[in-house]
Amino acid sequence: MGSFFSWLKTVIAAILSLFFLFFGIETLIGAFHLKNPFEFIMFFFAASFMVLVSMVGVLYSLFQVLALFTNQEDQT
Repeated sequence: MGSFFSWLKTVIAAILSLFFLFFGIETLIGAFHLKNPFEFIMFFFAASFMVLVSMVGVLYSLFQVLALFTNQEDQT
């Protein structure tokens, strides 16, 4: 079983990633309400990058938890 700090790191990474994922999706939706095409492009690519980076954080946390559980099953 992992140490307390490794679990804390994984949980904090997951929470922050989910927050920025939802924030990025809201920004992406809001970009479609802009009138200026240059602002739309800027917001669209920024929000897409935010969603991409957040998904990496979510996948990191998911793989950490899956690796911990598969290691526990192999040891028993």
